[in-house]
Amino acid sequence: MFISLIRHAEPEWVRDGFSQDNPPLTARGHRQARRLADRLEREHFDHVYVSPLLRARQTAAPILDAQRRGEVIEPWLEEIRSPIWQGNPADKAEAAYREEKRRPAAERWKGLEGGEAVSDFTMRIHAGATKFLAERGIYRIEHELPVWHVEEPGDRLAFVAHAGTNSVFICHLLGLSPTPWEWERFVIGHATISRLEALRLGDGYTFSLTRLADNTHLLEDDHTY
Repeated sequence: MFISLIRHAEPEWVRDGFSQDNPPLTARGHRQARRLADRLEREHFDHVYVSPLLRARQTAAPILDAQRRGEVIEPWLEEIRSPIWQGNPADKAEAAYREEKRRPAAERWKGLEGGEAVSDFTMRIHAGATKFLAERGIYRIEHELPVWHVEEPGDRLAFVAHAGTNSVFICHLLGLSPTPWEWERFVIGHATISRLEALRLGDGYTFSLTRLADNTHLLEDDHTY
C-alpha cells in the first residue's frame, strides 16, 4: 500500500490587511498547484481524497483534471478549526498565534481561544483516520507495536489536505503519540508531497515514511510555508 499526503498550495490568509477564513489560493498558490499536478500526472492513484476546505479543493482541482477524476471530499481531513478571524485586522490573528507559542508545552493543548482545542483536533483526526481506514480493510492488529492488517496491499491512495491533518495522519500510521505542536514536529511546506509505504512483516504490515514534504517539483521562489 502506498499513501501520498499532499499539502495544499499557498492560501491568501490576508487580503488588504484583513484576515480571511477558508481562504482561496494566492496567484503563487495556483502556480504551485499546477506544478504539483504536472509532477503527479504520470502517477497512478486508485483513489484521491480531498479536504472540504477551499484551499485544498483548489489545489486538488488541477490534479484531478490531469488524472480525469471527479472530486471526492472527506470531511475528516479538515484542518484544525481556528477562531473566526474573517474581517478582523490581520495583526489580531498574528498576536494570538505568537501568544500560543509562548505557552508551556502542556498548555498548548488548549489551542487558540475561540477555536478548536488541539487535543480535540488530534482526537478528531485519529478517529476519522481509524474509521476511514477500517472501512477499507486497514486496521491496527491488537499488538503492542504498530502492526496493521492491510486488505489490499497494492492500493495507492492520495490525500490533498493540510499541514496539521497530514502530520497527525503520519503519526497515526507510524504509531506515534500526539503532541500539541504537530505543525512543528513535521515541517510540511505548501504544495509538497509526503509518502508512506506499507511494509510486510511476519504478522502484518508496518508503515514506513519514505518521503517527507518533497518540494523538488517547485521553483525555489515558490518554496513557501
